[in-house]
Amino acid sequence: MTTSADASQEHSQEAGAPSSRLRGPAYWLVMTLGTLGLLMAINQTFDLELLGFKPLGNAYLYYLIGLFLAAAFITFPAWSGARERVSWYDWILALAALMSCGYLGHHGLVMIQEGWDFMAPTEATVFSGILLVLVLEGVRRCGGWPLLAVALLFGSFPLYADHMPGFLWGNQYGFAETIRSHVIGVESIIGIPMQVVAQLVIGFVVFGAALTATGGGEFFMRFATALMGRSRGGPAKVAVLSSGILGSLSGSVISNILTTGPITIPTMKKTGYPAHYAGAVEACASTGGTLMPPIMGAVAFIMASFLGVPYSEIMIAAFLPALLFYLALIFQVDNYAAKRGLKGLPESEIPSLKETLKDGWPYLFSLVALIYMLLVMRLEAYAPYYAALVLLGISMFKRSHRLNWTRAKTMIQDLTLSVSNLVAILAGIGLVVGGLSYTGVAGAFSRELLLYAGGSVPLMLAAGAVTSFILGMGMTVSACYIFLSILLAPALVNAGLNPLASHLFILYWGMMSYVTPPVALAAITAAGVADANATKTGVYAMRLGAILFVLPFLFVLNPSLILQGEWSKILLSTVTAITAIWLLASAMEGYLYRVGVLTMLQRIVLIVAGALLIYPEPITDVTGFGLLALVYLSRRLFKAVAVTSTRES
Repeated sequence: MTTSADASQEHSQEAGAPSSRLRGPAYWLVMTLGTLGLLMAINQTFDLELLGFKPLGNAYLYYLIGLFLAAAFITFPAWSGARERVSWYDWILALAALMSCGYLGHHGLVMIQEGWDFMAPTEATVFSGILLVLVLEGVRRCGGWPLLAVALLFGSFPLYADHMPGFLWGNQYGFAETIRSHVIGVESIIGIPMQVVAQLVIGFVVFGAALTATGGGEFFMRFATALMGRSRGGPAKVAVLSSGILGSLSGSVISNILTTGPITIPTMKKTGYPAHYAGAVEACASTGGTLMPPIMGAVAFIMASFLGVPYSEIMIAAFLPALLFYLALIFQVDNYAAKRGLKGLPESEIPSLKETLKDGWPYLFSLVALIYMLLVMRLEAYAPYYAALVLLGISMFKRSHRLNWTRAKTMIQDLTLSVSNLVAILAGIGLVVGGLSYTGVAGAFSRELLLYAGGSVPLMLAAGAVTSFILGMGMTVSACYIFLSILLAPALVNAGLNPLASHLFILYWGMMSYVTPPVALAAITAAGVADANATKTGVYAMRLGAILFVLPFLFVLNPSLILQGEWSKILLSTVTAITAIWLLASAMEGYLYRVGVLTMLQRIVLIVAGALLIYPEPITDVTGFGLLALVYLSRRLFKAVAVTSTRES
């Protein structure tokens, strides 16, 4: 995936590389569908009315679903055995998607005027049923069996809601009524997740695809090497920086590992890092990339829509937590290298920073332009298109980056694969949202959770963390977030927690399973690239990513860390948080700057000091800094004792 789309391609990639199926007519059909979808999105976003075409909002969504769902059936195989060719039933499913969505889109205005979600002609119900089945098959192919099970369970909930006990009781619908509500109603398949993809995410997909097609990935790798390659443990720092940057632009954990890992992991191994440690570094760095502004992932846009705030607010709030996460990784790999005497890359392998910037400045310029348009001009829908246009325009004057025919085809193909994967998954997740919304169970669940927790914030946070982690094992990040934002987030907000921090809390904990056994998809993927033991890589990835376990509790209890509140408090919280993760990283690796290798007692003291600095109280901050001073004083004391002993002897 080449953009800000959701980090959810792991199932699709396990089923086989989509590009291996795209040959001959299948390739050109997918390219045509993707091009039509892109043109339709541009036409709708900029209100161009090309050829007099300007569909209503719901009609536009149906047309978009039809195009990209059809592309998903051609691109992603039904099972691993069908990965090499497009089967006859794939063509039938693609045609059915185009026909059913075409019918619904054509009658978009009529269905609103006549209330088809309550009472509709027979053929409308039939086409709705066909699309519902297609959506379920699409989510199975792109999201996997666990996500299909969730979509089926909650999508069918209106059929038996009035037979459920207690707060699970809800409004019951008939079979045909359930089908119409999901397909024609505005809170299910064409609900907020799909609206966000259609209105915002596609633009960021375009920007990411343009950046990748013109060679942005190679530039950021060279840029990271020029900046950090010389330092001790340089290859690991290059992996952290490059994977963080590219992960932010791609939004996909697995594809980011498969893109940067074959370069960074062998380099780390060559300079002395064990295979499992190199794989763990790459897994953590790629996982954090999906949480790094400016382009995080589709889930961030969905969060902005749920909260009713501009995307720029999500971007600003996520900046400091993401920075803390990457600082923690940098500290750990640096301490690891210092303790073991690992060096940086040879000078001959480090590109000139000046030449790198001279060649790749259009990528940085387009990124700065994108951020400016998002934060200052607030052009959320238009910004990525303008930034992509700026990048492509400048690249035309540089032969090595120019968008030729081959690169243009690659860009369209990457864009189509990303959006079709997203559309297939989020259409299925829409069934979950619709099932809970139509029955009224969502609100009742959050009220009961608050009641059972007795208003205890720590208890609800612990329950939310565990639930998010478990769901993250079997669902995509977007699916996990959407599900819990309906059920859990209202309870956290009603308990008095910051709304934005509560939603970010759910998002972060949903990411944990990527680097935590037994699932650890990111670690397993990186272990494959590193030729290392998957379990051992997962354990080290969990250790390296330990700050992710702490960060959500930090900012949900202290909103200063999501840059909300007085600047003096934000500055103080930032300093103490950075110090805390430095101490924790030093304790975990057993090495402290200007002290050297730590004893077990010193490591325990640093862990306590870091934990005290995490808690946002003046007395804990003073005590934490005091313990740090004690560790440094103990070094001087031990050194003095050693010198005295030497003289006496």
